[in-house]
Amino acid sequence: MARRKTARDTIKDVADLAEYHETAACLDELIRKDGAGSWPPRANHEHSTWPAALRPYKEIYYEMAPLLPAAEVSLDDELNKQRIAQFRSRFDQLLRERVSLREVTQLLEAADAGRWDVFPRDVYNAFYSCIAWCRHAYRWGTIPAVKVAQLERTVSFPAQLTAPWASLQAHFGLTSDAGNMTANLVLNFCSSSGPGHEEEKYVYRINTGLPPEEGKRNAAPKSEEAFARVAREMERLAVPVYGDVVRAIVAFAQGDGAACLAHVRAVAAQLRPALGSYYERVHDGTIARAVWLSRVQGFYAWGLRSSQGCEKDAGSGDGECHETVDGLSGNQVLLFQVLDAFLGLEPYLPREVLERNVPRLQREFCAAVGRHAFRHRLGKEGVEGRIRDELAETVKRLRLFRSAHRSRAKVYLTVPAPERLPMTAGKSLLKADMEQSMQFLDQFMLGRLQQTV
Repeated sequence: MARRKTARDTIKDVADLAEYHETAACLDELIRKDGAGSWPPRANHEHSTWPAALRPYKEIYYEMAPLLPAAEVSLDDELNKQRIAQFRSRFDQLLRERVSLREVTQLLEAADAGRWDVFPRDVYNAFYSCIAWCRHAYRWGTIPAVKVAQLERTVSFPAQLTAPWASLQAHFGLTSDAGNMTANLVLNFCSSSGPGHEEEKYVYRINTGLPPEEGKRNAAPKSEEAFARVAREMERLAVPVYGDVVRAIVAFAQGDGAACLAHVRAVAAQLRPALGSYYERVHDGTIARAVWLSRVQGFYAWGLRSSQGCEKDAGSGDGECHETVDGLSGNQVLLFQVLDAFLGLEPYLPREVLERNVPRLQREFCAAVGRHAFRHRLGKEGVEGRIRDELAETVKRLRLFRSAHRSRAKVYLTVPAPERLPMTAGKSLLKADMEQSMQFLDQFMLGRLQQTV
């Protein structure tokens, strides 16, 4: 019986094809560079392996994290303002006292120069996640996210969180002030903590330090970790999908219809476990509805004006940028972008949003897949007809997933959260009330579902 291929086998196969086809070259570069030689990307959060200048960031986050979640939800705006101000003040103080920005800058410059012996890629990835988490904690100042924080248009971040972030974002080809799915979720697992994905440790947490009592607050830590593991696990299970997408494209380019059919069939088959990681976890028994909206989702939002400047409101007369930066969104997940490109579907996210929130090498891989997508070139008879049928099966599974996600999203997003205004992480502030907001969101999800054909 043939040995089942591992992710490492797939990664090697892609590397072997890199000199022969653009899609393989792009995926290989993504894995070697952003993935630190693996996929999902490796992130080494082991404290002792970090350069000394970076360690204070992790220490400070762990010191501040227990102060972030409020034991009781407050509807008092003045009390919430005070709580946020105190949190940020303490964060500022610790950063000033413990971080040498000069030494941190030197390390980042070494990485920019390709000195990965000084700043290994897997540690770089972990540091990227750490800074993203620090920035989101500083942005909100308390969890659950509350109305007074949502209504802020700008927040003055300390230099210790702005200078490294600018360098890290430039490295990954991004422009957003906010974190993203890669930084906040996929990289928030310590790859050095064990050889198997089951042993990967969830590193930075939102809901730590809550009273150890029964009830919905006790469900928050488990729910946030389960939510994060969906993103990590989906990427792990997507590796063979990416490999067969590349091999299908290569086979089609070589005129090998039988091989192309086999790889397209494999894409459809392997999509089942990848999407299954969502179905198995995103339900009330694993991610508690009672806590997700207030104690998990809000942390990943952003909702501030861009610090980068924008042209959208150049004629507004006040010389300011009024473009709101959004936070994490499931539309940033690489698997769905690759599938859309492979199936010849239009990207859901506009180019400027992709450039803000999806790392450059991920964008380039998806763009290469889209350039070589062949579904629209297939005939209806013979092997091409069978390939067309298998691609239709992939479309069917993707439609089913988007329909299920639409239904489950409504269930989670309609849980009462009186401390805040209607908001999602990926769309920031919405309409005045939840009913209007859900209509607004549902149109987005319905539109994407209707495009998946």
